[in-house]
Amino acid sequence: MKTRITLIIAALFMATNFGFAQQDEECMLNLTLFNDYVKSKKYDEAYEPWMAVRNKCPKFNIAIYKRGEKILAHKIENSSGQEKIDFINDYILLLDKGAEYFASKYPLGEVLEQKALLKYENRKDLGVDNMQIYEAFDEVYTKDKENFKSTKGLYVYFTKTVDLFKAKKFELQKVFDKYDDVNELLENLNDTYAKSLNKLIEKENAGTALGRKEKQYKGFYQKSLEANAKIAGSLDTYIGDLANCENLIPLYKKDFPTYKNDAAWLKRAVSKMYNKECTDDPLYIDLVKAYDEVDPSAETKYFVSTVLRKQGKIKEADDYVKQSYDLQTDPIKKARMSKKIANDFKKRGSYGKARTYYREALKLNPSDGTPHLQIAAMYAKSANSCGDTNFNKRAVFWYAAQEALKAGQVDPGLKGAANQAATSYRANAPTKSEIFTCGCAGTTIKIGCWIGGSVVVPNL
Repeated sequence: MKTRITLIIAALFMATNFGFAQQDEECMLNLTLFNDYVKSKKYDEAYEPWMAVRNKCPKFNIAIYKRGEKILAHKIENSSGQEKIDFINDYILLLDKGAEYFASKYPLGEVLEQKALLKYENRKDLGVDNMQIYEAFDEVYTKDKENFKSTKGLYVYFTKTVDLFKAKKFELQKVFDKYDDVNELLENLNDTYAKSLNKLIEKENAGTALGRKEKQYKGFYQKSLEANAKIAGSLDTYIGDLANCENLIPLYKKDFPTYKNDAAWLKRAVSKMYNKECTDDPLYIDLVKAYDEVDPSAETKYFVSTVLRKQGKIKEADDYVKQSYDLQTDPIKKARMSKKIANDFKKRGSYGKARTYYREALKLNPSDGTPHLQIAAMYAKSANSCGDTNFNKRAVFWYAAQEALKAGQVDPGLKGAANQAATSYRANAPTKSEIFTCGCAGTTIKIGCWIGGSVVVPNL
C-alpha cells in the first residue's frame, strides 16, 4: 500500500514539474520576444508578448517591470482619452508590482517619485490639481527622501509650494521651509555625485584610462551636477521677491523666541539672512550667537566671522574664518566653505586672499570649475593696476581669458560660460595692429601686483 501511495505522489510531482516547465518555456519565449522588440524600440509589437508573460509569470524576471516601463511610457505618449488614463493607471500598478516582487530594485522613494511625476506630467488628463501634485511629491519627501533624486521632481515639489502659497493655501514659512528642504536634497546629491566624479578624474589624472562603464558614469555625474545647478538657480528665480529682508526679518523675529534652541531652525534662518544680505539687522547677530551656542561647528564659526567683520574686528574675524575652514573635514563641504570665504574676500577687494581660497576649492573639488571663472574676473578687474604701460595692462586680459577657459576644461557644463567670458576678455586685450606696432609678438610679459604671473603675446 505504501509503495502505491509513493508512486502516486511521484507521478503527481512529475506532472506538476512538467506543468511548470511548460509555463517557464512559454514565459521564456514571450520574455525573449518582448525584450528584443523593446531593444529595437518596437514598443507596440512588444506589448502583447509582454502582457502574456506579465500575467502568467509575474515573478519570472525583473525585465517584465523595467522593460514594461518603457512599453507603457510609449503607450501613454501615443494615446488619448480614457485609453491614455488606463495606461497611466496600469503604469502605477506596474510600479507597485515591481516593488512587491523585486523590492531591492524598486526603493519606495523611487516608486513614489515616478508616480508623482506621472501625475504631474499627465495632470490635465487625470484632472489633478496643484494640491494633489504637491501631496504626491510630499509623500516621497516624507517617506523616503534619500531616494528623492529627480531634479524635475524636486523643482515641481517646490514650485507647487509657492503656487499654493499664492493661492492662500500655505503660509509663507512653508515656502521657506520647502525651499531649504529641496536645496538640502540637491546639496546632498551634488556631494555624492562630486565625490564619485572626482575619483574618476583623479584616476584619469594619474594616467589610467577609464573603462567603458566608468566613462558612462563620468558623463552621468557631470550631467547630473549641471542639471542640479540649473534647478538651484531656477528655485531662486521662482521664489523671487518672497525671500527678501522685508519678509524674512519679521518672520524670524516672531519665531526666534520659540526656536532659539533649535539648531536646524537657526541654521536655516542664519543661512537665509546671510544669503539674502539681511546681515545689517540686529536680528542677524542674535541668530548667529544662538546658532553658535546651540551647535558650534565649522559653519557657525564662519557666520560669527561675518558678525565680527561688521563690527570692525577684522583680525578676530579672520581668526574665525580660519577656525571655520580648519574644522571642516568633508572635502566637498570644505570646498563649498572655501568658495564662500573666497567670495567674501573678493567682495572686499582682497583678491590675493580670495584666489588662495578659490584655489583650495579647486584642489578639494576638481570637478567644479566655477573658481576659475571667479579668479579670471578678478584678473580682469585688476588689469588697470597690474601693468606699467597701457599695452601691458591690457595684456592682463589674455591672462584672464586663459584662466576662464580652464573652467570649461574641468567642468563641461561651464564650457559655454567659459568661452563667452574668454571672448569678452580678449576683446579688451591689445589688437593685432598694436601687436604689430610694438613688434612684441611671441614675447613674454610679466604681470605684477597681486597676480604675479606672465602671459605670452599671441603671434600674428
